[in-house]
Amino acid sequence: MNAKRRKEITNCLESIADQLARLQELKDDERDYLDNVPENLQSSEHYEKSDMLYYELEGAIESLENAVDELEEATNN
Repeated sequence: MNAKRRKEITNCLESIADQLARLQELKDDERDYLDNVPENLQSSEHYEKSDMLYYELEGAIESLENAVDELEEATNN
């Protein structure tokens, strides 16, 4: 890989890292929301959707982190 493409990938990785941090904040906000829902509303459809969103965000973040790790490894070799 030439230096120009390596630098472009590095720039993309920095941007992805910023977006990952924002996604993590949103996931944490969703967890806080879920933790503060009254017990009598925890079986509501809205709660269930929020709970599903939380776990989907968690999975997406993990996938992005794995992709970043792979790209970092590829650009360091």
